[in-house]
Order: sequence, then C-alpha cells, then structure tokens
Amino acid sequence: MPQIRYCAYPNTLGHIIKMEFTGVTYTGLSITDQETLDKLPNNFSDFFGQVNGIIAFNGGLHIRGCVNAPDWHSIKYYWTGEGALHKKYEELDEQDIPFGQDCLGDQFLLRNLTVHQLSGETGDLENLGLTFEQFISNAIEDPMNFLSLQPLQQFLNQGGHLTPGESLSVYPPFCTKESANGVSIKNVPTKERIDFLANFYQQLKDLGEGQQIQIKIN
Repeated sequence: MPQIRYCAYPNTLGHIIKMEFTGVTYTGLSITDQETLDKLPNNFSDFFGQVNGIIAFNGGLHIRGCVNAPDWHSIKYYWTGEGALHKKYEELDEQDIPFGQDCLGDQFLLRNLTVHQLSGETGDLENLGLTFEQFISNAIEDPMNFLSLQPLQQFLNQGGHLTPGESLSVYPPFCTKESANGVSIKNVPTKERIDFLANFYQQLKDLGEGQQIQIKIN
C-alpha cells in the first residue's frame, strides 16, 4: 500500500529542505554502489543520505539509487553500465547523470547541476532550468501537472497498478498522429520500456520525409 515518506537535507545555501513524498511504493535499501555516490555533486549526494532512491506518486516519479542491483533502480546501470543512456541517445553525453524517470520512461538527468528531461520517444532534451532541489519541490507541490501524470491516472482509474520495476507502455506512441485518436496503456518491466523507447528513437531519427515507421507489439 502506498505510503508517505518524509526526509530533509541541506541545499547549496545550507538551508534545510524538507520533503514529503506521497504515494510511495518503493524506497531504496542501503547504498551498495559507493563508487557512483562518490561521483555525484555534494548537494545531490546529500539526498541519498536520506533515502537511497524512491518511487513516489503511485509510480509517477522514480528517483534511482546508488545500488548495484536491481538494474532498474541503479543510477550506475543507466549512467555508465550496460544500459548507459548516453550510448542510446545522441543528445546525451557521459557526464549526464540519469537520476530518475517518470511513469512513461521519459528520463530526468542532471547536466551541469541543472535538471533536463529526455523524451524517450523522440530524443528531445529539454532544459527545465531547475536545480535538483527545485525539481523535487515542484514535483511534490503539483505532481499531476509537473510530471504530466494524466496517463498514470487513467491507468489507475481503470484498475491498473504499477509495481516497483514497472513503467507504463503507451500505444500508439504519443509522438505519432494516430495517438490523437486515443491510446492503450499497460504496465511493462521498466527495462523493457526503456529499451523499446530507445529502439523507437533510433528508427525515428533516421526517417526521411514521408517515410513511415513500423512498430511490432508482442
């Protein structure tokens, strides 16, 4: 059952940031990847002194942790490991820290201490102009609109449930014109979702004008 999780840590000015995460379905256990923790900016790593990653808002936001396993919760896996996102998306480089994602598998990354959002479908990278602390504060203040949780709410209203390690799969993809007629939503393993998005992006970026993409659904 979703819980509420409170934590607090100092920001870059030394002020204490208090956070109240609702709809918590998962919190990371002890830190097992000290190497990654040591690479993180100080104010960013302070967060992990409170909670080693978290899934909040009934699956709407996943902050990864400094762990060696499971892969879906590991910053290292998607930063420097086998699933490194900078090897899948041209817009990213190895300095971008993929600290989290939303329910659809769009990624949140820290670049030069500023949070960016990567569209898994198109590879578009948006600078949110927020520090990590500001990003968390905005998510807590208005998760529905800030994180665009409408697809998750639709899924939950239909009786669905996201368990830790799962993300939402949407068909047809939102970037296609067919999605204007409505989409189907289901839960799939997070690794499967991220791999699908990366593959879709790779096909999409190479399309010429007027060409179409074929999507195979298992």
